Amino acid sequence: MKTTNKSIDKSICKTQDNPSAVYKKTNIVGWTREQMAQRVAQDIPNGAYVNLGIGLPENVARFVPEGREFIYHTENGLLGMGPTPNDDDICLDLINAGKKPVTALKGAAYFHHADSFAMIRGQHIDVCVLGAMQVSEKGDLANWSTGEKGAIPAVGGAMDLVAGVKTIFVMTQHTTKNEEAKLLKKCLYPLTGQQVVDRIYTNLCVIDITDKGFELIELAPNVTFAYVVARTDARLIDQRDKHIKRTISQSLTSFASIV
Repeated sequence: MKTTNKSIDKSICKTQDNPSAVYKKTNIVGWTREQMAQRVAQDIPNGAYVNLGIGLPENVARFVPEGREFIYHTENGLLGMGPTPNDDDICLDLINAGKKPVTALKGAAYFHHADSFAMIRGQHIDVCVLGAMQVSEKGDLANWSTGEKGAIPAVGGAMDLVAGVKTIFVMTQHTTKNEEAKLLKKCLYPLTGQQVVDRIYTNLCVIDITDKGFELIELAPNVTFAYVVARTDARLIDQRDKHIKRTISQSLTSFASIV
């Protein structure tokens, strides 16, 4: 998917493309769901083959940064998935893995379900954005079942995605509706995969998972480090200064290569 959408609000985040951005002041604590999706999209490289999970991650498709192109893949057999159609243009035969209507971009390809999973298992998909119930400090992901009676009986395609996709991003609210932590020392729910998550995007912050555990690299507007620590049930390392310096250095290197 390619876009030249100039409405993308780059003041939302500090990234390699916009390292000197200044946050807009708001009364909202943290990012909205749309801003979370926009923040995730900023970290997906141009030309990437991308799979989006059901729920929050689906919003990422709306915020392709200007000048970039992402090729969206869906497990049920489509490469080159386009945005959600208008009500008058819905084709009931054209749906994503979540059974929601989609469109197909020019040049899109259709293929068998088995071929789709061969792409995943063969590590041909660059980035996957998934939702989460829980994430551990080691990068373990639980996103399909609470383990309770009557819960979903099988893990589904997410197990293949976390095992085969090169980079796994998680997009989730920082806590449950009951204010229970979702970022833990150890997941309490059945696992989708062990040590598979690379980066977490929540409504409060962006966190990298490293050998040291959870490393916070960015805070959402009007959110303090202490506020995030109080809502994280694991050790949280503040790496904002190092991340900003690294981002500026990378930007200067890119500029030097151009001139």
